[in-house]
Parts: sequence; C-alpha cells; structure tokens
Amino acid sequence: MIPTGPATSALEKLHQARNRILEQLSRVIVGQHQVVEELLICLFSRGHCLLEGVPGLAKTLMVSTLAKSLDLSFSRIQFTPDLMPADILGTDVLEEDRATGNRQLRFLEGPLFANIVLADEINRTPPKTQAALLEAMQERQVSVGRIRHRLVDPFFVLATQNPIEQEGTYPLPEAQQDRFMFKVFVRYPTFDEEFEIARRTTGVATDDAEPILAASDIIALQKSVREVPVSDHLIRYCLALVRQTRAGERGVPDFVSDQLSWGAGPRAVQFLVVGSKARALLQGRSHVTAEDIQALAAPVLRHRIVVGFAAESEGVTPDTVIKRIIDTTPSQEDELTRDARFQTIFAS
Repeated sequence: MIPTGPATSALEKLHQARNRILEQLSRVIVGQHQVVEELLICLFSRGHCLLEGVPGLAKTLMVSTLAKSLDLSFSRIQFTPDLMPADILGTDVLEEDRATGNRQLRFLEGPLFANIVLADEINRTPPKTQAALLEAMQERQVSVGRIRHRLVDPFFVLATQNPIEQEGTYPLPEAQQDRFMFKVFVRYPTFDEEFEIARRTTGVATDDAEPILAASDIIALQKSVREVPVSDHLIRYCLALVRQTRAGERGVPDFVSDQLSWGAGPRAVQFLVVGSKARALLQGRSHVTAEDIQALAAPVLRHRIVVGFAAESEGVTPDTVIKRIIDTTPSQEDELTRDARFQTIFAS
C-alpha cells in the first residue's frame, strides 16, 4: 500500500500511486497509456467513463486489472436486449423463518453494488435498463420500491460501446451520456505493441497486478483533488471553450454554428475543471495549467456536442470541431479578456 504518514503529502502520494499503477498495468496490458491515464483522472475526480472501441482491444481486461491494482471490488455486467433493471439493481425476496414461520422481505444486492462496475456494451440494452443506471451514477444510490440503498464508496462506472455494430442497439440518450465525465476512444495498438501482445498472450508465463491503493486511500485522494486551487482565468478559459460549442449563441464562431446542432451544458465546465485538477496532481503538480484543460477538452466534450447531418456527411467529427475551438481560443489571460468576441461570450 502507499504510505500515508504525515510527512507524505497528497501530491506525492497521488503521483507515486500513478506511477505504480501504470507499472502494475503494464505487466498485463500492452500500450493504451493515454486510456489508462484518462481512466485514473476520471476515477480520482469521482466521475464515470464511457469507453468506445472495437472488440478485442482488452477493454474488459484493462478495467478488471485496474480494479485489482486498486484493491477494489469489480463487477462486470453484460448488457443484453432482455436485461431488466432488477437484474442490475437487485430485488426484494420473501424469506420465511422455518422456526417461527415469520416472513419478511430481504433485499438481494445486484451486480451494481461494487466499487468498479463494467457495463459491457451498454447500448445493447433497452432504455428502461439504461435509465436504471442514472440514479446510481448521479446519486450513488438505487431505489427499489420505497427503499433507497446506498452504493459502496468509491463507486466508478465504466461503460463500453461497440462503434461498428449498430444493428439491434439502443443509442444512449443525451441525458445519460452527460452523466459520463469522459468518453474515451480505445484505438488499435501500434505494430510494436501488437507484436508484444502476440508474444505475451501465446506463451506460458502470465503476470497479474498487485494492489496499490485501498478504498480508503482513494477516497482521501479524491478529496485532495478538490482542494487543488485553480485561477479565475483558467475557469474563464474553460467557460470560453464550452460556451463556444453552443451553436447560435452570441460570440460563437461561424464554423461552430455551421457544423454543430447542439452544444455542451454546464456539467462540461465542472468536469473540465475538476479533471484538470486531477491531471495536475497525477503528473506531480500542485497547480492547474491551460495544457491540462486542452488535454481533457476532447474526452469531456466529444459526447456532449452533436455534429449536424451536413457536416457529418463531409467527415466532420466532434474531435475536429473541438480541436479547431482550442486552436482559435487564446489561452493567455490578457489575449482572452481583450478579444472582442470573447467579451461578447462572457457578457452573454
């Protein structure tokens, strides 16, 4: 476990934990360093993550290995068209005491009652079951009948989507996508990484991850992330990026109004700020920079903006719009505040 003595600061602990977790994951997972980094940022920010990638990219193995390295309970739910809310939340059962004959209802917890929950192929289940996750993700509790049941802490949902198979799927509604802090793309490995995968997985020797942090350590570090200071200028910079995604609003550039039909809401600003705090701590810094915000803009915004049909037919993606917004937004305080277009955005 990571030392927790009074001489060890939260900054040192989190930076050490990051390096040791990456070391443990590299024993099992080849490559995918950016994905793992974004998962850790999401976890220490108390957020949830949506993973998108084709089958066979070790998404499930990555999540289960992360749970082992963090000494957390792990639960995998395979979402199918016939899955019902009670299958994931749990249900009340009637039990009879044979000695007295008394009967009483007892709640049997579903697989949602774990520290890390992998919702595999979440877009394969009907909206009723998808919606059952909303209360759990936002309130960290579930309601069965008239009784509310608290979920374990820390609680982290990772949902996966298959981008190439859309037949018989139920796309996540915008309200539920907004509950996910990040949408992370899991991409194909490089040649060298795939060579190492083939070499490792076809041999006899196997490695496993060792626990690095306990649940109590993670909860304490999540609180430390919230204590990281961030300047008013950087909060204003986050607002500038997010508010430019809202097509038709004052000060929004023409290319956004032409290419987007829907923009991000206030939750995007919140996640951008707290995620930047976590990224700074994980990299050994006690302060947030504009680079932290720029690095997290795509995973925070890509599932919160909607590209119009005409722009999509021309190959425009959310990531291309986000990159263009970053490129046209000055990060220096004096440049940002003196720009007439951004003065309009801040005044609206």
